[in-house]
Amino acid sequence: MSGPQGVVQPRVIAGRYTLLAELGRGGMGVVWRAQDDVIGRHVAIKELHLPDGVPPEERRVLEERVLREARTAGRLNDPAVVTVFDVVAEHGLTYIVMELVEAATLSAIVAQRGPMPQERVAAVAEQVLSALEAAHAAGIVHRDVKPGNLMVRPDGRVKLTDFGIAQAVDDPRLTTSGSLIGSPAYLSPERIQGHAAGPASDLWALGATLCFAVEGYNPYERSSTASTLHAIMNETPRLTRAQGVLAAVISGLLVTDPAVRLSGAQARSLLQHANAGTPPNGTPATVTYTPPGVRPAWRRNLLIAAAAFAAVLLFAAGIYVDRLFFGPPGPPEAMQPTVTYGTGGTLPEFTLSARSCGDDFLGDTVRISSATCTDPHRIEVFADATPFGSAATVPHPGAQRLASYAENLCTMYFTSGVVPVENKDEVFRYAAVVPSQAEWKTDYSASDGERDVYCVLWRTDHAEMDALVADTGK
Repeated sequence: MSGPQGVVQPRVIAGRYTLLAELGRGGMGVVWRAQDDVIGRHVAIKELHLPDGVPPEERRVLEERVLREARTAGRLNDPAVVTVFDVVAEHGLTYIVMELVEAATLSAIVAQRGPMPQERVAAVAEQVLSALEAAHAAGIVHRDVKPGNLMVRPDGRVKLTDFGIAQAVDDPRLTTSGSLIGSPAYLSPERIQGHAAGPASDLWALGATLCFAVEGYNPYERSSTASTLHAIMNETPRLTRAQGVLAAVISGLLVTDPAVRLSGAQARSLLQHANAGTPPNGTPATVTYTPPGVRPAWRRNLLIAAAAFAAVLLFAAGIYVDRLFFGPPGPPEAMQPTVTYGTGGTLPEFTLSARSCGDDFLGDTVRISSATCTDPHRIEVFADATPFGSAATVPHPGAQRLASYAENLCTMYFTSGVVPVENKDEVFRYAAVVPSQAEWKTDYSASDGERDVYCVLWRTDHAEMDALVADTGK
């Protein structure tokens, strides 16, 4: 707009917001620095600007999505959430007036300065977990947690922004047919498999974001979207800089199965009590680096089991998180001794996989074959994993370390909702089944050998079962 003698006049929105400078732009619009002439403060204004050629129906959905950003963010009251002040519809355009955050994004900070120190990443984690807890309690899923949506101020305060693709859990109108909304490298495994986004999806994305912050790169990002999604589904990140509780939290958030992934409250509790030096029960907590081959103490409830499992995931780097919380040592009563399979193992033949059933109990020289799970069967595999993922060459980690990994894995799954049975400690027994040293697949490209470990359960009274016990949500 031009004034007298061709002087360009600044744009004014709704008669009160004067646009001063462009701060950035993306696929959904332009962000401006503006002056609120009524109150006299600077604000940020997001102007919805869709590219030409967007079909009317899709344009309507995208415009509604931006309005959803304003409504959802406006409902949240947390210091780590960017505050929305106003929404303006004018001349066919939509503007969202927000708190102006003078800060760089986490992605820009890491790009310019490299990996962040552990203590700073832990502080970021606590603040974002608080913001996500507030959102999830309000029935809101962010759906695009990533370094580019975290603003980190010079004083260390963090702001989670861009709820532009957030969706209230109870509002199905904004789902689009066949679309995956979010950044590929921060999509959780369950979303890639076609399941709806939920709080656990945001927490997985936060785990990947924290990994990026402390390690300096996204562990799943590849040269193409397809290879990125494949890495998310099949690979386990190797943490080299993260240690102790932070490493346990990151690994716990990146557990593939959302049913046993650390919750936001669990992750934040671990970080807070580690910083305070005391666990929830008031007993002093210590984080120690236990030499390889030493089994960490067992925990009975899901919080402790998840934390212990997250720690065990790090055994490839020789890192253990031990005695975060004190409790009686020794394995759970329902767990039986670990069994080996393959050449030189207890079981010469074991051909089952997750959510499959077997025709015989575990025992010396027993050959386990598949049985139909809807027919009478004796054992069930309720979980499995591949230590070290698809790493090209990995020597056998040692019988005790491998058993410790598998036992923690199986205990974590058994104590979770994956085995949805009351009094399960009395009704069932379970054991880890691992490859023998001779069976261990040192070279992943080799045609022979195995790396997979399995979790097997059976009834305490050895009665046959005629249905699957485990519920993995698949």
